[in-house]
Amino acid sequence: MTKNIDKITLPPPFPDHTQLPESDGTFVKNFQEHPQSIILTDSLGSVLENLHPDGQYAIGQDCGIYWRETEPPERGAEAPDWFYVPNVPPLLEGQIRRSYVIWREHIAPLIALEFASGDGSEERDRTPVSRVTEQGERTKPGKFWVYEQILRIPYYGIYEIRSGNLEVYTLVSGFYQRIEPNARGHYPIPPLGVELGLWRGNYQNQNQRWLRWWDAQGNLLLTGSEQATLERERANRLEQTQREAIPKLLAMGLSVEQVAEALNLSVEDVRSES
Repeated sequence: MTKNIDKITLPPPFPDHTQLPESDGTFVKNFQEHPQSIILTDSLGSVLENLHPDGQYAIGQDCGIYWRETEPPERGAEAPDWFYVPNVPPLLEGQIRRSYVIWREHIAPLIALEFASGDGSEERDRTPVSRVTEQGERTKPGKFWVYEQILRIPYYGIYEIRSGNLEVYTLVSGFYQRIEPNARGHYPIPPLGVELGLWRGNYQNQNQRWLRWWDAQGNLLLTGSEQATLERERANRLEQTQREAIPKLLAMGLSVEQVAEALNLSVEDVRSES
């Protein structure tokens, strides 16, 4: 006797970054957000190159981190203004990441930063996922609660752009504990070997307070353009010093050829200054 076996229908697999929305349709809240993200990423480049010589890390800027399946899908994601994930590939199967899907990656960001346009209440929202309104609807869980209890991001920073207030938290026994700044007013991030703090200056035609990185000795980590400007200034100072030294060395009795060799200049350069 043949027994019929019912066909088993498997549930669809969890979606990946190509199947999920890459935006919730909201606007960037102010003109400082994108430059702020860029200055953080640009200045951290040399640190990340040393930490990840294999290039295995990813940085998200206002990109969604999906942590649960919902309808619509965007309700199951949070989008930190800036975050860094160690030990993951920058591309997925040769494709640019559209979002970060935690059930596919299984590695939480090391640090997430929020640039609050308001008073930071949204960024400090501890509403849990189980909260139900009087109308029987489930509320969207708060950012703080998701980062702390679900994603368990070790470091979380909230920067209130308008007031200049900066708060940094770290996970201690499963809960965020606010970090006190050091003597320089910075917040150490030991796994990165850097400190996070505020710097006032001009960047991309905006004179503002910016979130910046410093090394463990308190030296500001420079962007590529800042480093290039510094190198030009050093070169100009060196050239000026060399030119001022030429008549002094010639007056000491050195030949043009000897001066050129001593200052690493051409004979023609020395003669033009003598």
